[in-house]
Amino acid sequence: MAIHPTAVIDKTAEIEDSVEIGPYTVIGPNVKIQAGTVIGPHVYIYKNTTIGKECTIWKSASLGTDSQDLKFTNQTTYLVVGDRTMIREFATLSRATTEGGTTRVGNDCFLMAYTHVAHDCVVGNNVILVNAVNMAGHVTIGDHAEVSGMTAIHQFVQVGVHSFIGGGSRVPKDVPPYVMAVGNPIMLNGLNTVGLQRRGFSEEVRQELKRAYKIFFRSQYNISQALEHARTELKQLPEIKIFTDFIAHSERGIII
Repeated sequence: MAIHPTAVIDKTAEIEDSVEIGPYTVIGPNVKIQAGTVIGPHVYIYKNTTIGKECTIWKSASLGTDSQDLKFTNQTTYLVVGDRTMIREFATLSRATTEGGTTRVGNDCFLMAYTHVAHDCVVGNNVILVNAVNMAGHVTIGDHAEVSGMTAIHQFVQVGVHSFIGGGSRVPKDVPPYVMAVGNPIMLNGLNTVGLQRRGFSEEVRQELKRAYKIFFRSQYNISQALEHARTELKQLPEIKIFTDFIAHSERGIII
């Protein structure tokens, strides 16, 4: 371990071999940092936080702090960050609100400067949050989603897998999987075609998702009618099931 002599580390913290901790960083109680992680200067990891392997946490990030929820009254809650995730300067990640709850960030994520992951949020794997993305509580972001800078996401919103949200957006409702969306008010802008191609989705899958998009968002059908047409007219590929199930189970409603 390479721990700078000015770092302050609680005696209950568990720090594995090959971890690096920079000057003036503070590591609080019940923090676990796994092998290969590099933590820069002036980082604050308050308590009850687990950081996975080979993560990089940059200057002045703040992790594992109390929930910014008025219902929070010092319950025992947690933050878990997966492996190989990069957290840039001044990002803030809060613990959950209710007793035993956990805020989660997955593997291989990139959280750029000034991003905020609020209490009880769940961020999947390979997610990119660009500078100053601000998430309210209980937001869920699916694997491989990308959220561009200066975007605000309302509490309890779900963002589907492989979706892309453009910069400066306000997101008050759920964003379906595989789509692009942008604006204030936010609007759908077609499939995330470039993202799907880059990630190796086949021509068959991309064409069927395009047909699904047209049924739901470029027709006169309501959601119930669109779901029925999707079940009878589309190939029931795994990606189509993910798309239709997301819409069918949305509680906040879908952006259009």
